Amino acid sequence: MNSGDICIGQRTVGSSSKVFVVAEIGINHDGSLEQAHKLVDAAADAGADAVKFQTFRADRLMAPVEARFAQQEPGAESAYQLFRRLELSREAHEQLKAHADARGVVFLSTPFDEESADFLDQLGVPAFKIASSDITHTPLLRRVATKRKPVLLSTGMSYLGEVSDAILALKSAGAKEILLLHCVSLYPAPPETLNLRSIETMRNHFGLPVGYSDHCEGFILPLAAVALGAVLLEKHFTLSRDLPGPDHKVSMEPAELRILVQYLQDVEASLGDGRKHPASAEEENRKLSRRSISVTADIRAYEVIAPWMLAVKRPGTGLEPRQLESVIGMRARRNISKNSILQWEDLVPAMPPWSADHPEDADSPPQNGHPNLRHEAGKAHARD
Repeated sequence: MNSGDICIGQRTVGSSSKVFVVAEIGINHDGSLEQAHKLVDAAADAGADAVKFQTFRADRLMAPVEARFAQQEPGAESAYQLFRRLELSREAHEQLKAHADARGVVFLSTPFDEESADFLDQLGVPAFKIASSDITHTPLLRRVATKRKPVLLSTGMSYLGEVSDAILALKSAGAKEILLLHCVSLYPAPPETLNLRSIETMRNHFGLPVGYSDHCEGFILPLAAVALGAVLLEKHFTLSRDLPGPDHKVSMEPAELRILVQYLQDVEASLGDGRKHPASAEEENRKLSRRSISVTADIRAYEVIAPWMLAVKRPGTGLEPRQLESVIGMRARRNISKNSILQWEDLVPAMPPWSADHPEDADSPPQNGHPNLRHEAGKAHARD
């Protein structure tokens, strides 16, 4: 586990682990506990690591006005009426958590008030999600922080300074593990609004792990977010986009989530360790595709190597082309046949004047595999 990683249940979430996938069920249960259970099963079958619901009481969340969300159909019930209809009872939460536990997925929920946070803590959730809409809700932030559990802080609609203030409120109240979620609170969010480079900006500025809560359509942009460093991916999830309700149309269906999880595995595998080096599977191609210094004519023993004798050809099993200048002017240790691939052991340094009467000295192998070292040693001996 690297510094800055967090733990959600038994899972490490951060740069040292695979992307943590949250199926955001939210209010897509449409007020039906049976449908909520089906969503838990579908998310588990698709390979999600967690399911997330929303915990609220309409009377604490919104005034009973006639306002509606932009994604609601014209003439639909008000947002307040919608929330009243979609409240989940405490018993429903308990059943859904037990179901998620049995299926091996983490149960999460977003509290929208302090009492809901207390209830979720008693229920045993391993982490808290704060919605983008509540990043300035300091009382809620502080209440959640007192639970001493990881906090997933969504940052839609926020300036960097607001994110900083929320982090300060959480830390000052006791939060130790914080993961930021880059988010754009549009449903759907067009590609040109996503500003995915904010993932890197927040990670560098705050030194915290950063994930991505996605509201766009399709697979490509969530994958891009992971390639840019998102360590958690939250995606709205539904049984069918044809169901009524404000969030279904921007949600993934089970088969699509399964494909996304598979694509994420490919993206993660492709990222590697960050060190620039050949892949082990490239070694054979490296030998065949690289070039070596080869010989264009028969060369006799002790003959001086001239440029016209050499060419640069595949395979790359001998001296590299970048060593060409070092080879020119050396002598052949032995007879070298045309089309041979040169090796250091085929060559000896050009004989210095002091050894002209003793050509047998030239038959000594180069020191440390490189002829220039012996030549330098010879010059030092001559000066002595």
